[in-house]
Amino acid sequence: MAKSDLTGSVIPAHHPDPRDWLAAIIDGSDDAIISKDLSGQIQSWNPGAMRIFGYAADEVIGKPITILIPEDRHDEEPRILAKIRNGERVDHFETVRRRKDGSAVDISLTISPIRDAWGVIVGASKIARDISERRLAEQRQRLLIGEMQHRVKNLFAVASSIVSLTARQEATAEALATTIHARLSALARAHELTTSGWSTDMDEGVGGDLLAMIGTVLAPYSGGNRIRVEGDHIIISGHAITNVALLIYELATNAAKYGALSTANGKLAVRVHEADECVRIDWVEKGSKTLPSESASGFGSQLARNLALALNATINREWQQTGLSVAISLPLNLKV
Repeated sequence: MAKSDLTGSVIPAHHPDPRDWLAAIIDGSDDAIISKDLSGQIQSWNPGAMRIFGYAADEVIGKPITILIPEDRHDEEPRILAKIRNGERVDHFETVRRRKDGSAVDISLTISPIRDAWGVIVGASKIARDISERRLAEQRQRLLIGEMQHRVKNLFAVASSIVSLTARQEATAEALATTIHARLSALARAHELTTSGWSTDMDEGVGGDLLAMIGTVLAPYSGGNRIRVEGDHIIISGHAITNVALLIYELATNAAKYGALSTANGKLAVRVHEADECVRIDWVEKGSKTLPSESASGFGSQLARNLALALNATINREWQQTGLSVAISLPLNLKV
């Protein structure tokens, strides 16, 4: 609607050019919005494209779009251009592209034909959304689900082992029930300790006594003086204590399934001490069943490797005639 000034003169209403609105939307988008002609030459490049791919507009306009495509994915561009020439739209195509620095970025592409005033297809508009964070979240979720499945399977196996071993040690039903209840409660406490690192509220500054933690994890199997835990009381950081607890929990689970803790006469000795400028955990089993160790490709072995990497630790396993021997070396900077 037109307005009047103080003299009564009519002031024409201002109607923004729709192209100004469109330009503002494109410039303000977090997504990369790019146009190219039918030969694949880049014609326009918005600030979102610069943020995602690292190139300024004057570095890429007039150059082929393939500068963004890894060599092993160059076959994607001809297929995309063929669809565009046929007037087809490409929706939410997930792929990988290459930034200016050579790094890869996971993106979701939506590509639409561009037509001139006569309806002739002259190019394509491309909207690229960075989905790297989503992919990382999915990867973490898959890893967490895999670990949960592994843990549930192990918990059932360990519970069964505890029941079997306790049945051989207790003479009455009442004593059997009492001991099983105590050991399963200890198993629950150990499991809770090893899952504390899953909480986003965990205080990274809170440390833990390494010797006490190992005793807690091994408590479910400690009947009949078959386990000895000794050494120095060393306090390590909160994040590290959870990861080490996972390593000890994995060793204990394997020992209960087919190692020294799976037999009535099996023995386990664990010693914590400082040696050779590191924190050392020596795990020695005697009386193990004669069975091969878990496959190197198994989830438990993979979990142990990942935890060792996270801790900058080394784990050396040696299967001897009497049983398994494991040496875990942790860097001193994990101490509080």
